[in-house]
Formats: sequence, C-alpha cells, structure tokens
Amino acid sequence: MEKPDPAAVPVEIAPVSEMEWHDISSWGVEGRAWEDQARLRYFDRLPMDAESETKELRDFFGHFSVWDLSRCSAGMLARFHTDATVIHTRYRLRTDDLALPHMPATGVSGVDLYARDPEGNWRYVIGSKPTSQDVDAELVSGLIPGAREFALYLPLYNGVDFLEIGVPRGFRFEGLAPRPKPIVFYGTSITQGGVASRPGMCHPSIIGRQLDHPVINLGFSGTGRMDPVIGRFLKQVDAAVFVIECCGNMQPEQIRERCVPLVNQLRAARPDTPIVLVEDRGFPNAWIVKAKADYNRANQAALREAYESLMAAKVPALYYIPGQSLYGTDGEGSTDNAHANDLGFMRMAEVMLPVIREALGS
Repeated sequence: MEKPDPAAVPVEIAPVSEMEWHDISSWGVEGRAWEDQARLRYFDRLPMDAESETKELRDFFGHFSVWDLSRCSAGMLARFHTDATVIHTRYRLRTDDLALPHMPATGVSGVDLYARDPEGNWRYVIGSKPTSQDVDAELVSGLIPGAREFALYLPLYNGVDFLEIGVPRGFRFEGLAPRPKPIVFYGTSITQGGVASRPGMCHPSIIGRQLDHPVINLGFSGTGRMDPVIGRFLKQVDAAVFVIECCGNMQPEQIRERCVPLVNQLRAARPDTPIVLVEDRGFPNAWIVKAKADYNRANQAALREAYESLMAAKVPALYYIPGQSLYGTDGEGSTDNAHANDLGFMRMAEVMLPVIREALGS
C-alpha cells in the first residue's frame, strides 16, 4: 500500500456552481493605452486606427505584421482585492496555437497570478496550464485567510477574447482600476516576452513589480524597428518613461536612420518625459561565432552614435543602457542564443532597473 505524502496539502475544492464570476474588462486592465479609441477586441494592444498602417510593418520573412502581434495581450494585467481562499479563472484564447517550439504553453497562452505579501511586495502564487483554447480552471485553493491584493498577468504570445475571475460566494471581491502614467516599452520579441516560461517572467513585468509601477508592453516579435508609425501612437501616451529597445530587429544603418527621428518625434510631443535607449543584448555565443561578435559591435556602436548625437544636440531627459551583459556574461541567459530564458529576463531587469528608477526620479 502506498504511503501518503507527508508534505501533501489537502485540496480544497469549491463547486463551480457556487462561484461568482467577475469580468476583468468591467473595471479595466493595465497594459492598455488609447482608452478613448476603438478596438476590435478589448484585449488588443493597438487601437483600430493603427490597423491599416501596421499591417504593412512585417517581420523579416513576411509571415506576420505588427498588427497581427498587437492582438496578443502581452503585458496586460488585472489587479483585484479579495479575501477569498480559492481563485478560479476562465478565459478563451484568440487562437489554438498554445505553445511555440521554444516557449511553453504556460508562457504563450497562460495567465500568471501574483499577490502582495505582508510587506507589500509582489510574490508569485500560481499560473494556468492551458491544454485547449478554452480555459476553465481552479488557479489556487487553500490560501491563508485574509484580504490581499492580487495581480493576474495575461498571455504573452496569444490573445484573449474574454477573461473572468471566480471566487466562492460570500467572499469580498473588488476590481482595482488601472494606475496612471505607465512605463512604456517599445521593442522586439524579447520585449514581448520571448521566451519566458510564464507571463510574469518577462523583464517589463519584472520591472513593473520591482518598481510597483504600471507597464505597457509594446513588444512586437521581429517587427520592432523604431517605425515612425508606432512613434505617432507612442507620443499620444501619457507615459512616465519611454523605453526603446528595438535594436535586435534592426541593422546598424537602420538604427542610424531611425533612432534620432524617433526620439525627436517623442520629444516634440512630450518635452519632459524621460526616454531610455537600450542596446541590443549581446549574442551569448558571440565569444565563439565571429559573425555574431561583429554584428554585436556594429549594432551597439550605431545606437551609441545616435545617443551621442542626441546628447550633443542637448536633448533632455535621455538615458542609455549598454547591452553586452544584459543576459549576463556566462552564456546561460538564453534559450536559443537569441531570446531570453527566465534567468536572462531576471538579469535584464537587474541591469535596467537602476536606470529606469533614476529616470522616474525615484
């Protein structure tokens, strides 16, 4: 006879019939901008006005566009307050492409639950494990009794048609409105979260928790190229900081052509909003692959030239983050020599946090 596991915790199961369901769109989700502009779906990252132009901004192979990727819910989160000891979720994903070859379904299509601990810090609780386009699951049960604030991160590389949070009847529940003046990240697949194991582990999300600040994630896989079209939408956002990290999708000449105009475009509309320029991360295998080392040097030098030109022109509130050690220096920060793993994202956040904190004046 098999012996019981002494570390096992009794499972507390709340009948679904006794759940009260709360649509997160009814109180608002952080990670959305352009609230006054129409969207095809609530959880799209760009408004409908962006469709025609951003459909023309395609990846290297022409497979998908900025518009396609804007239908992903990367960076969005819903905050809520409850004293429930059981939390459920149910949601429908935009597509049944649940995972990628190098990124699990938990990151592509899962949701990630965090809560504030007694000291007020955000701590991981649990995430979902999608196996189909429709997810209906108990996220966690047996929570220590007490009222606390939660945050639920939405999928990184899939979209969401609707999402509800369920708690048993009789417990208090309050949706918390989005906080103003987000940190806005504009960048590549890495910005979008490729290839984190779960939504809370990409660096914009980590930085948002560490600074306890709202974040908008405008990472577009293979298509983040400092486009003036995106600049026109960025400048409409009342941001606390703009973080521009597009270099991984660009060649050195593109950086020289586009960086200064993008900064000037933002600065003309937002004279005082800090702008942080981030070099491309160094390829982890550049120590042994000459072409990668050559690209790293040329790409990073191009952004440095643009930054120095802007500084010489006395553009105010401009900050810079070198890229060579964003993943660390031991080669262990990437899944595929391009995209960050969870370790790489943590290291990126550690490098970027002091600069963003300084830009915020905190």
